[in-house]
This record gives sequence, C-alpha cells and structure tokens, in this order.
Amino acid sequence: GLKAEKSGMKRAGKATFTALNGADDPPPRIVMGVEELDRVFGGGLVPSSATLIGGDPGIGKSTLLLQVAARLARNGLSVVYVSGEEASAQIQDRARRLKVADSFVDLAAETDLRKNIGARKSTQPEFVVTDSIQTMWSDSLGAALGYVAQVRACAQELTRWAKTSGSTLVIVGHV
Repeated sequence: GLKAEKSGMKRAGKATFTALNGADDPPPRIVMGVEELDRVFGGGLVPSSATLIGGDPGIGKSTLLLQVAARLARNGLSVVYVSGEEASAQIQDRARRLKVADSFVDLAAETDLRKNIGARKSTQPEFVVTDSIQTMWSDSLGAALGYVAQVRACAQELTRWAKTSGSTLVIVGHV
C-alpha cells in the first residue's frame, strides 16, 4: 500500500515488491525482426520470460516461430526448437521450403519434459520454442498426456526454467 509507495520496496517472505511508480530501467528486448510481432511484444521479447502463443491448429504458429527462430539464430543468438508435434525431418523440410535451413537452430523432437530441460541446461540457449505444450509430459504426474493437469504442470516447470536460466521461451498452445 502506501508504505511500499513511500519506501520504494517492501519485503514479504522471499518475494521482493517494487513500487509501480518506481524508476527501474525497462527490460532489454530481443527484437524478432517481424514488425507486427515486435510491436505486439512491446518492442521484442524479454529475456527470462515465457510467452504463450495460442491459436487453432494449422494457422501458422509453428511456421512463424520457425522463421523467428531462424532469424534470431542468424543474428547470433543460440536457438533451440523443440517439437512434440512433428519429427525433426518435417521441421527441416519446412525450413527448406522457407529458405531458412542454413540457420543454426538446434532441433529436438522430444516430449519428455525432464529430457527437454536437461538438454537446455547443458546448451544454455538464449531463445527456445516449445511446440506444443499439449505434447509435453512429466513422469512426476499421474495424469495422461494432454490432460489439463499435465499441461499446467509442464507449463509451470518450463516457465520456472526460463525465469531462472535467462532464456526467452515461447510456448505454442493449441486452442
């Protein structure tokens, strides 16, 4: 409340609160090079963030994100594209059609959340696409693949990873 406003910061447990009218510097942005996307994201994506791109199947989410991933890789970022939807050969074929196959994007066709996060810890990518969250599963839950509890738990775990790793994560979700 008022006390936080006057002092600038207030501590509660382990969380640190900052006043809304504080003078913190704006976060750095990763410019994707797609004008409309950069505009929607306030000038680009923020490192250590997780963003959900949702929409109907087949509208072009994966294609758009593959183009963004390739552009960011060409600009020097380390990029990982994880697909539970398609095999690596399918993504490579799409990359050839889009003329971005020469970009340094690491691909994985994997649905096991633990393997995904383990691989990310060893490579420390700056930008990661997970396509799609509905295909990810964690053996720590009893729920079956695609159930709300699995999707929610996997999304939370991936978000936690992004915030602690410094990576920018984009998660695809089908509506």
